[in-house]
Amino acid sequence: MTERVVVAPDKFKGTISAAEVAERVARGLAVGGFAGETLLLPMADGGEGTVAASIAAGFRRVELGVRGPVGKPVTASFGLRDGTAIIEAAQACGLSLLAPDALAPRTATSRGVGELVLTAARMGAKIIVLGVGGVATTDGGAGLTQALGVRLINASGRELPPGGAALGGVSELDLTRLRDLSSVEFLLASDVDNPLLGPTGAAAVYGPQKGATAADVQLLEAGLERWAEAAETAIAERFPERPAAEIEAIRNSPGAGAAGGLGFAAMLFLGARMRPGIELLLEFAQFKTQVEGARLVITGEGSLDHQTLHGKAPVGVARATAAADPSIPVVAVAGRCTLTEDELRAAGIARAYTLTDIEPDLERCLAEPGPLVEQLAERIAADWLS
Repeated sequence: MTERVVVAPDKFKGTISAAEVAERVARGLAVGGFAGETLLLPMADGGEGTVAASIAAGFRRVELGVRGPVGKPVTASFGLRDGTAIIEAAQACGLSLLAPDALAPRTATSRGVGELVLTAARMGAKIIVLGVGGVATTDGGAGLTQALGVRLINASGRELPPGGAALGGVSELDLTRLRDLSSVEFLLASDVDNPLLGPTGAAAVYGPQKGATAADVQLLEAGLERWAEAAETAIAERFPERPAAEIEAIRNSPGAGAAGGLGFAAMLFLGARMRPGIELLLEFAQFKTQVEGARLVITGEGSLDHQTLHGKAPVGVARATAAADPSIPVVAVAGRCTLTEDELRAAGIARAYTLTDIEPDLERCLAEPGPLVEQLAERIAADWLS
């Protein structure tokens, strides 16, 4: 019987995609003498790379033009298979779509995400997974709702301009043209458990990463609070059957602050339920079936650190492997690792192989990760597959 290794890494953020990490690992294993089957299953946790991971899992890519984070058209894609659509918010309003010196924390909009949702629904999707992460926006998902037909009105009766900074001026919401998507089930794929508001909320924690100054954060926080009040009031009036306590609790729900508050809008307007992104991707990739009989599982990401322990891909892969067959060892490749051996073992990872183990020059690790990943895979072949 042919021996099999399953390679299921996430991306090395900012340097190399999950698909390329997997391919480089496969090459290194071959050079290292492994002659068996290598099954490549690039992973993601709901952020950037989620659509690519869905395509690798057999979804069809659908491309379209949508409104980008600052209003200019961008080409975005989503995965579609058997009535399920995988949407990645960063495709429409990602931070990577803007130059580092052209960030727009006050005005960036999530409208393009809503356009992706509408297209997926028109194409027959009955389950839509919203992968959130890596966005340039802090608009509370207001742009998403505008694409679905919601009008944000100020005290003068005019529609608000896009972006989180304008939300402080919202007086009421007009839902008369809100698209009915009640027949679609929405899942919010995220590893973020932040609420919408407060010191651990969307503006305070993630605003500075999107270029927000301290003054911007205060403005965005005030806007998100006013947006939440207006949105909750409008939904309560439009859907009186929904319990008031349920509506009011959403702003404080884990994940409401994901993607600059897009999680809040998805939960409130679309009834989205939170699911760890890696769990969903593993399900769509039929990981439990794929891993059966494997000799080794190789996962990884750019940095194995304490964030990895909270819903990131490597730990998700390790747990899924243990659930399928605890006798299959899991090892990880990474740019660097700050976790102890005990922490790795507790997470189900037998050993970590890092670029910094073989190349002390961090700049080279960032500039040429591919060949270094291949060298790590050769070591893995020698240690685990000889």
